[in-house]
Amino acid sequence: MTTSAHDTLSDFTTGSFTYQDKTKPIYRKGDGPGVVIIHEIPGITPQVADFARRVAEAGFTTVLPVLFGTPGKPISVGYAVGVIARICVSNEFACFAAKRSSPVTEWLRALCRQVHAECGGPGVGALGMCLTGGFALALMIDPSVMAPVLSQPSLPFPMGQARRAAIGISDRELAVVKERSADGCTVLGLRFTEDGAVPPDRFATLRRELGAGFIGIEIDSSPGNPYGIPRSAHSVLTAHFCDQPGHPTRDALDRVLAHFRERLQK
Repeated sequence: MTTSAHDTLSDFTTGSFTYQDKTKPIYRKGDGPGVVIIHEIPGITPQVADFARRVAEAGFTTVLPVLFGTPGKPISVGYAVGVIARICVSNEFACFAAKRSSPVTEWLRALCRQVHAECGGPGVGALGMCLTGGFALALMIDPSVMAPVLSQPSLPFPMGQARRAAIGISDRELAVVKERSADGCTVLGLRFTEDGAVPPDRFATLRRELGAGFIGIEIDSSPGNPYGIPRSAHSVLTAHFCDQPGHPTRDALDRVLAHFRERLQK
């Protein structure tokens, strides 16, 4: 028997959120402080849903907005390529801008405020992955975001040295991020060492700009690494996640959950 996309997300409640006349579907699960999980390309895949379940089981309300793709649909090369093609021409995403955040982050900030108002606590967590990986930096402009996580932040696309090192926010936004980081809003980042979509230059920029306010977790994916992680590994918490104690991706998940607990469960 095959599992439909609907069945993949049948344990989530559904709704929508509207801001400035833009309405997007929302999937939700759990109780406790809110964590907004911004899915990767090509959408809310079964692996993204599984990650959201883990966060909910840890004592949080997980909220997954649908930015693109078909919720619950498994990943495939053709599916991913089609989604990327549509995103590249969308006015909601700044795929090549070195010093500008994607316009959709304004809608996401409003969602974070709403989730905080509904769930309470000191604030919300915000985790992006892949194309949306760096969005949590732009969301930090809003004080409701207290636990930002950048999982394999891939924007801007690393074409040319400037974009390889860029973090995809404006100078004005960076100033706010640095101020908040200095005040204790730590930023957590995850990447595989050989991931060409997330060059080491990008994490070097984050370390330079945020200092101790940035914690970068870089998982060895070089040839011959002890865990047999392929050089092509990209998705730390989903497609290339290994749920075995002691595996570096499992350690990364545990560190993300600890980050949410430290910042949100007070």
